[in-house]
Amino acid sequence: MSTEKPVIALVHGAFAESASWNRVIGRLNGHGLRAVAVANPLRDLAGDAAYVRDAVAGIGRPVVLVGHSYAGMVITAAAAGDPAVRALVYVGAFTPDTGESALELSGKFEGSTLGDALVGYPVASGGNEFRIDEEKYHQQFCADLDAEEAALMAATQRPVTERALGAALEVSEPAWRTKPSWFVFGESDRNIPAEVVRFMADRASSRGTHEVAGASHAIAASQPDAVVASILDAVGAVEG
Repeated sequence: MSTEKPVIALVHGAFAESASWNRVIGRLNGHGLRAVAVANPLRDLAGDAAYVRDAVAGIGRPVVLVGHSYAGMVITAAAAGDPAVRALVYVGAFTPDTGESALELSGKFEGSTLGDALVGYPVASGGNEFRIDEEKYHQQFCADLDAEEAALMAATQRPVTERALGAALEVSEPAWRTKPSWFVFGESDRNIPAEVVRFMADRASSRGTHEVAGASHAIAASQPDAVVASILDAVGAVEG
């Protein structure tokens, strides 16, 4: 194992942005860890993963790669075959196998209400992109945060393309098959039902799975201590 402390690279998902990690970053810094929030383009899975791979290469040190929501798709592809990535942490995130898409996984079990909350419109690059209706954002995405913070998050959310959500993982060996992974997620997630995450964590032979009672999809903002605990478990394993 490496004796060098890894950098924590945090990748946001759809309908969020890099500042969604602020509470997690502050706590990681308090533990003496450097954390970097990587801006996820949210345009297409292959391109998003290539961007994250470049960001990891630019860090120039061992990395624990953390992904929220759709970013679980991205980190699974980006970390495949990359020795710099020592561990993965899935935060209310998709954990696909080869050939699976975010849309496919989200519907694997009942419970997601995201489809009814989305607003879609065409984009110049082709196809459509989606954002969550600002009137529905609070209850859909972050019901365990106060209304004022939810309104700010709704206003700063990053839309995602239909192409990204519908793209199947193309790598032949998903990163979770060769790298240790940890899972933390909310019991009351309305985007990705808890049952879906339980299935994916079990399939990935999770080293540690933490389901937070009553927590929403925006678990990094609403329950940062739980997220940090899972990240620290991953750091301890790769340092040990």
